[in-house]
Amino acid sequence: MAAQTEYHEEEQPPDEPRVEDGLPRESASIVPADSISGRALLAVVAIMTFLAALTLGVVVLVRSAAGDWQSAVAREVTIQLRPTEQRDIEADLRSAAAIAAETPGIAATRIYSREESASLLEPWMGPSLALGELPVPRLIVLRVSPDEAPDFAALRRKLADVPGATLDDHRGYIERMRGMARSAVLIGLSVLALVVAAAMMSIMFATRGAMAANRQIIEVLHVVGAKHAFIAAEFQRHFLLVGLKGGAIGGCAAMLLFAFIGLISDWLVTAPSDTTALFGNLSLGAAGYGAIIGLIVLIAVVTAGTSRLTVHRTLKEME
Repeated sequence: MAAQTEYHEEEQPPDEPRVEDGLPRESASIVPADSISGRALLAVVAIMTFLAALTLGVVVLVRSAAGDWQSAVAREVTIQLRPTEQRDIEADLRSAAAIAAETPGIAATRIYSREESASLLEPWMGPSLALGELPVPRLIVLRVSPDEAPDFAALRRKLADVPGATLDDHRGYIERMRGMARSAVLIGLSVLALVVAAAMMSIMFATRGAMAANRQIIEVLHVVGAKHAFIAAEFQRHFLLVGLKGGAIGGCAAMLLFAFIGLISDWLVTAPSDTTALFGNLSLGAAGYGAIIGLIVLIAVVTAGTSRLTVHRTLKEME
């Protein structure tokens, strides 16, 4: 008997999976890992992630540019001096500059010459206009100290002694820029939410399609006593890998695009243009790339979670 048992073990075909305790050592996944629908879903997730990463990167760039604009505007204030009859405007300019220089929080003052003041109007008035015959206001630029905020109300009261002098602290421009930046960020986040919602809907339809294609397997699993959590975990594992792969493809493509734009931006800095004047450096920075990596992880989590919820809901409908 012992020899016969040993003979049967030796004659067992090597290609058959060994069975221990009635269970196979290796099991195949319920959802096929490689199929036409799976590759199509991978492409959809990659495209959705790419669009979401572009939107997120633009939001980061807008916030960064808005912060640079606000800090640049807040670092300088101007005194405008309108010419008046029977007054020496040069003497009034020196008096106003002396008053500003004595104000705590003002680091430096600079009086714009008549030619510099006229050159500021050339883009709108044209170079052929005789600006010397017009009462062009003169400007004094004040640089604010970063360590101490000046008292603009007290400075305005002191400037009242200089006829025609007015102080502009650009507070209105800063508030408008802050409002525009908030609106742009809200619009970008809304677009990002729509893209994520579209990705969730795609995962829901794909999960239902996969369950319909494998309905017989799911029914057999129910017969042998498999619980809903086991079936949902199989689908969750599959779609988690799809989300990670698609998210990595789309996110890496977006990061490469932003890196290319950053290189172009560095080149434009050496050759100033209207783009650099408006947006500054278009480099995304470590925070932006970190946000895109976080988006990739979010897409994978959303993909897996949406698939799991869809499986549970569909299984309840099948009961």
